[in-house]
Amino acid sequence: MANSLLAFLSRDWAGVPVALVVAGVGGGLLALGATWAVALGALLVAVGAVLLAGAVRHLVLTAREARARPAPGTLVDVGGHRMHLLAEGDAGGGPTVVWVPGGHAPGEEFRRLHTMTAARTRSVLVDRFGTGWSEVGPFPRTTAAEAEELPAALAAAGERPPFVLVGHSFGGLLVANVARRHPDLVAGVVLLDPTPLEVIAFAPPNPLVAGMRRGFLREAVRHLFGAHRGAGGRSGQHCAAASIFAELSPSGLAGVGWETVVYDGDLGDLPLVLVIPRDLVGGEAVLAGARDAVEAERISGFYLRSRVRYLAASTASRLVHTPDGTGHDFPREAPEFVVGVVTDVVRELRVASPRPSARPVGP
Repeated sequence: MANSLLAFLSRDWAGVPVALVVAGVGGGLLALGATWAVALGALLVAVGAVLLAGAVRHLVLTAREARARPAPGTLVDVGGHRMHLLAEGDAGGGPTVVWVPGGHAPGEEFRRLHTMTAARTRSVLVDRFGTGWSEVGPFPRTTAAEAEELPAALAAAGERPPFVLVGHSFGGLLVANVARRHPDLVAGVVLLDPTPLEVIAFAPPNPLVAGMRRGFLREAVRHLFGAHRGAGGRSGQHCAAASIFAELSPSGLAGVGWETVVYDGDLGDLPLVLVIPRDLVGGEAVLAGARDAVEAERISGFYLRSRVRYLAASTASRLVHTPDGTGHDFPREAPEFVVGVVTDVVRELRVASPRPSARPVGP
């Protein structure tokens, strides 16, 4: 039921019928003639009119943005829905780099990293369904589904394996899942402070994480009825995020754990580089609920130890620390460092397993 509602609200036109229903109910009450019905009906008609104006505004802004910002890459069919990829650069006989940002963000979040990498090797940005220039896609949105959609999109775009998959935060969880399911396509994985699901299942309550899904729902409704400034984006992006973030709760994780958690040894001897900060710089909010210094120390230790758990997923893993003073958002804070780590991995793999140069496909 919840995902059916999200699927409806994800359509940019959905605000129009909602507004008309509200106004129609108001009109029906006006027809009753009773004092209370007239008062309530007039209110609902007014509310419906405001909602309709906002819904039309949203459609106008969305159409204007689509004209002003056409897709820079290629739209490919994945299961009857169009997904957007931007592929540039020459693989030069080595693996192709595929970038997946954190949260449920569009590939554009990593545009700078992609551009820097494409000058050295082949690089691909992917807009998951419900983000960027991709269509919203089917509901529910899940990590398990996206782990199948990503390689399908790469194949549809003509991109040739093997790939080096690079994922940040929630995107790190996704690419680890792709590597587990499709080891034949993957030459290596670079995990940029990936989300360890232990912190969802066992960490103390985190108001920030708990409030994220509600925030996405609020933003979806605001956008649907034009209550945003400027272009504002699409309501579908927020609905897709609200759907997939249902996994990020103890109860949500319990239902998808076997399909979503990457366990010790799941990646065999696949080369894996885990890139994490040394400390909790930028993440001090997780300590805010500690009752005393002893609990704060325990919470800090829990998060720091959880950060390294992906090292056990492969027997060929290694740890790299980010520059001092950087936190979880280090891909934005130190892009040159991140690109350097990734291109080093590509260079190592190219030497270890040379192959004929793949002809670049795409724009």
